[in-house]
Amino acid sequence: MRPVIRTDNGPQFMCHAFEEACDALNIEHERIPPKTPNMNAHIEAFHRLLEDECLSRHEFESYQEAVKVVAEYIDFYTNRRLHSSLRYMSPAKFNSLVAGESPHS
Repeated sequence: MRPVIRTDNGPQFMCHAFEEACDALNIEHERIPPKTPNMNAHIEAFHRLLEDECLSRHEFESYQEAVKVVAEYIDFYTNRRLHSSLRYMSPAKFNSLVAGESPHS
């Protein structure tokens, strides 16, 4: 079974280069029906948080700076940010608990 990437129907996901990359990486591309953002709710929520907590707080001088700041935010989001849906744990800590590992505080 191939991994699946679910996207909306934005132009960046309709181009041949994206489809070719999915084929090369052996990833199935699944599009949600038009006007149904609720079918991609998790990523829509993440994009809102990324905008509110990261992108809107910076004025980037270069592409490299933007990549660095976004990578730092993703690390924070995954390893340190508390998520109410995970009983106020970070995803990393929650995953450790689910895997039966000793969580790091």
